[in-house]
Amino acid sequence: MDAAAVLDGFFADPGTSPRELAARLDGVHVPVRGDKHVTAAVLRAPAARARESGRWLVRHGYDADAVALGLALLAEVATVDDIPRIQTVSLFSNDFGPLAVRALERLPDSVDALIWLAERVTSWGRVHAVEALCRHVDDHPAIRPWLLRRAADGDFLNSYFAHLVARAAGLPEAIAEPGADAELVDHTGRILHVMTYCEGMGTSLRHYPRAVEVMEAHVRHLEALAPTSERHFAAATVAAYLTKETPLWSDDTELHARWHRLRTSYLALTDRTAWCHAARKAFAAGDSRMTWLANHGPSELNLRAFAD
Repeated sequence: MDAAAVLDGFFADPGTSPRELAARLDGVHVPVRGDKHVTAAVLRAPAARARESGRWLVRHGYDADAVALGLALLAEVATVDDIPRIQTVSLFSNDFGPLAVRALERLPDSVDALIWLAERVTSWGRVHAVEALCRHVDDHPAIRPWLLRRAADGDFLNSYFAHLVARAAGLPEAIAEPGADAELVDHTGRILHVMTYCEGMGTSLRHYPRAVEVMEAHVRHLEALAPTSERHFAAATVAAYLTKETPLWSDDTELHARWHRLRTSYLALTDRTAWCHAARKAFAAGDSRMTWLANHGPSELNLRAFAD
């Protein structure tokens, strides 16, 4: 409300410059996730002046609140000409990700900009960008392939969107295709791994009604692919989860039997001689995933690759 009051005062005086607006924000917090009071103040103002002020603040603002206010202005009145400046400041994604994504979402032809951003940010910034792409998955043909192959980067905060990606991008149907490419298979492994630890942040495997069909297709593709450390890690961690947990969405006996057969299938992969060799080689090279499995691997698994 304080930020909105500053805006109202600024727009009430046509002679005030954006630099003076920034100075008036001293000690005033601007919410980086957007705010209804700020939005209302922007919409009460002349669009052209709001746009000019937002551009100046994003380009020249000398503290986070000033830049956030500039993004809040552009989130309502930006044009496609603003996409480059929004992209640039959005790389400071932990601070400005939510407002930058909001600004980009409302602009036409901004899908490439959202994908560009999602490719380059991590942590909370990636969460906001990926969630936006999930909301617009049907708006552009480039979104679904990207979500299916690139969304998860291994960060812990992937927990917030793994299930959203699986649902929005149609993961069960995509991974079930006989010709699923290796990039899709490996990314599916990352999504499944995230869903082994995301409970409380997102939908875990035991709560995901289509988990069994996704895992069955995933392990079937893995059986035909050469071993890598990433594939070994995914198979081992998913197998560990299947050992400890059971599906909660159904009491169907056959479903539970398929769940336990999947555990056996994933473990069988990690026990293959070629897979063990690849895991040892990656461990010797300092691969962090193999180091974790060797030193902290789930006790319920007998991973032959690290028996020595």
